[in-house]
Parts: sequence; structure tokens; C-alpha cells
Amino acid sequence: MVAMSTRFIPSTSAKRVAAIGDIRRLPELIRPAFQPDDDFDPIPTPKHGDWLAEHDEIGQSFDDYIASDPIVPDPRRQVIYLQPVGRFIDPPAMFLDRLNAYAGAFFKMAVRVLPAIGDRTVHLTTRIHPYMGNRQLLTRDIFEILLDILPADAFCILAITMDDLYPHPSWNFVFGQASPGDRVGVFSFARYNPVFYGESRSRDADEIMLRRSLRVLAHETCHMFSLAHCIYFRCVMNGSNHLGESDSRPLHLCPVCLRKLQYAVGFDLELRYRGLLAFYKKIGLMDEADWTEGRLKRIIGDR
Repeated sequence: MVAMSTRFIPSTSAKRVAAIGDIRRLPELIRPAFQPDDDFDPIPTPKHGDWLAEHDEIGQSFDDYIASDPIVPDPRRQVIYLQPVGRFIDPPAMFLDRLNAYAGAFFKMAVRVLPAIGDRTVHLTTRIHPYMGNRQLLTRDIFEILLDILPADAFCILAITMDDLYPHPSWNFVFGQASPGDRVGVFSFARYNPVFYGESRSRDADEIMLRRSLRVLAHETCHMFSLAHCIYFRCVMNGSNHLGESDSRPLHLCPVCLRKLQYAVGFDLELRYRGLLAFYKKIGLMDEADWTEGRLKRIIGDR
């Protein structure tokens, strides 16, 4: 796909409020969660090479989301499955445990990690990247595997891999790919690892990798709930064209995207923030913990 050169102009305050939708009919106790206050920064004007400088996106308001007939969990399909693929054989248990715990806190749904699938278990088309020399997996083969093993109670199944991905021989690489209608997707952590770019392993390498992994997990899984990229606020659902832009995204959802996800899942907003706060404190992401704690205070006040 050829990127389009665009002249994206950030939304006005009035348009950002309109994108959240009419909250006057919501229960009074949850309205503060969707107020566009100082906890949320407007999306900035993109720089050369940024996502919105090269991709023409009109945005998806809450009303647009409802009108799109979004894919949401139902009584039979209420579990998010994570399927390690490729060289995820015998991965560090702590890494998968953290992904599992984060997805559970973020989406307030049951999350299950399936046993890893390796090259000797199934057929996976691979190639060596012609310039970088790293191994890549063909996404089409992974989709076929996921469709074959899709559990009956799955809302979606997401393959996660430490291998780089490519969707077609003519493509250089892809960070991830999804087919929300089939409830399957795959994304790679390979290019979120500093070692991938030849950097020496620093003392904060594990934290960098963890933050990036949590961010891509939240972003790509939200697409499975029919959430489009966000063009209103700085949000985990912002598109990204390069690693620096991806790293600049926060881990949280803005009011527009939070309202979409809350509509889809129906979670208790206070309990969700409390679960995220406990997670961030447990793994030592204190800046995220501080933001979440401040957000909770705004929402619940003196309760």
C-alpha cells in the first residue's frame, strides 16, 4: 500500500467533545470518566514521517463506532486467547504472565494463554529478510492455524511472536495484521526489542521491551473490538509510522476510545482503573501508576 501525503489538522476542542458523544444520559457516577480534562492531551500536529502526515484518516467518533455495528463479546464468546507462535517455545514465564495479567486488567475479560506453537508442530512459511538478515513468518499461515484452533468460547484469538512478520512476498515487513471479522490476529514484538536494531542490551532494556509489548497488545487487541485509530487525543489507539512515534503513545485510552471499549465490554470503570493501578504498581511502572491513580481521584472524588 502506498502512503498518502496528507495535511492533517488536529481537531478543535469542540470536535473532540463531540467525538466523545452525548454523555448526559449516562449514569451520573460514570460521566466524569469521559470528561476531556487535563489528564488527556490533544493529538499534536504530526511531523514529517509521522502516521497522520502520511495516512489520510477521518477518525471514528463514538457515534461512528455505534453506527458501524461493532464486534463485541456475547454470552458464548467472552474469552481473549493469546497464542504464542514460533520462537516463543519455552519463553520466560514472567513475560507471558505479565501480558496475560495486563490484558485481563485492560479489557476486564478472561484471558488465557495457550501452549506455544513451534515450527516443528505446524507448517509455517518462513523467509530471511533480504536486507536485515532476520527470520520472518508469513502471516497467512498463522491465520489458517488460528482459524483451525479457534475455541468455541473465544471472543478473539491473537497470535504473539518474537519473530518478524510479512503478509506477502512483496512486503518488507508488518508489525501485525488482523481479521476482526474472523476474530483472529497476529502481532510481533520483534521490532519493539532494542536488540533487533543492533543496540547493546542496556539496564533498562527489559522495561523498554515490556512497555512496548503492553502498548502493542492493547492497541492491536482494541482493533478486534472494532476500534479504529484515534485522531482526537494522545491515546494508545493513535497510529504510528515508526518506533519513536509508537514510544510516544501513552498506555491509556482517551475518553473517546474508552467510551467505545466500555460500550463493547460493559466493565465497571472504577474497577478497571483499580485493576490497572495494581498491575502498574506490581511491575514497577510508577509513572503509569501515578497517572492512573490521579485519574481515579478525578472519577470517584470523595467516594
